[in-house]
Amino acid sequence: MRTRDAAARRLSVIKPTLARRMWWLAALVLSAAMAPAQARTPTAPDLTSSAQVQLDGNFIQGGWMRGTADADVTSVTVGDEALTLDDSGQFFAAFDRDAAAQVQLTLTYEDGRSHRQTLNIAARKWQIEHVNVAKRSGGASEAWWKKREPEWNAIQGARAKQTDADGWRQSFIWPVRGRISGRFGAQRIYRGEPGSYHSGLDIAPGAGKPFVAPADGVVVLAVQGFSLEGNLLILDHGNGLNSAFLHAQSLAVSEGDVVTQGQLLGRVGSSGRATGPHLHWSLKWRDARLDPLLFLPDAE
Repeated sequence: MRTRDAAARRLSVIKPTLARRMWWLAALVLSAAMAPAQARTPTAPDLTSSAQVQLDGNFIQGGWMRGTADADVTSVTVGDEALTLDDSGQFFAAFDRDAAAQVQLTLTYEDGRSHRQTLNIAARKWQIEHVNVAKRSGGASEAWWKKREPEWNAIQGARAKQTDADGWRQSFIWPVRGRISGRFGAQRIYRGEPGSYHSGLDIAPGAGKPFVAPADGVVVLAVQGFSLEGNLLILDHGNGLNSAFLHAQSLAVSEGDVVTQGQLLGRVGSSGRATGPHLHWSLKWRDARLDPLLFLPDAE
């Protein structure tokens, strides 16, 4: 059994930068409803001294956490999700855009003991736009869905693949720098009826700009000409975490390729259903949709 002193069990607290504080205050003054979603990091939860685990991350809707459990911890559960522990006791979990305010962390030990701790997940102020028009009714046509269904199945199958990638351990980098043209979680309300929220981060650096891998991974899907996504790349970072990059002008990697952080993946474009050249980057952990900005340490 590994031992740690009390100081080693303390959780690290990621403090927001001064620039991020000023941005957040300005956003509140301008409009609570239309302000860009906060990307601040709440204080990490305190665990009692009996909990043999260290945690850090962003305990906020759309955020994430990494942890390390002592050797006598045999399983870790967050809510209903049983987490994967590697040989060193490390694990990863994340919180959906609409995650509840609290979630239960449960540790189980070799001798059958268990420890439970409530984690507080901070709420976000999403970019919400109220429009005085009715939401479009009716679903997709049969002809359109006949083409779309195999694309949809390919995407779901790719995101369900499990690889040995360990990019989930890394601090992520920007895939490309540019103007943020769409934020995660933004949503329109049509005469009181909510539409779908924006599931990723849109970065608009200009057509043809190269984009790179934000962390190590394995390419689990690389296709051209999908109805909505256009040229699409999905990169598995391991432990249930994966990135998708939409609307590419071209792709520089193929399915099955193992890529390293910073490696060229493709070039920004406007393929598929896009109003202009940009990179749509979405992140998922299992079924949870995440905010890519919360994975970037220098995000504004």
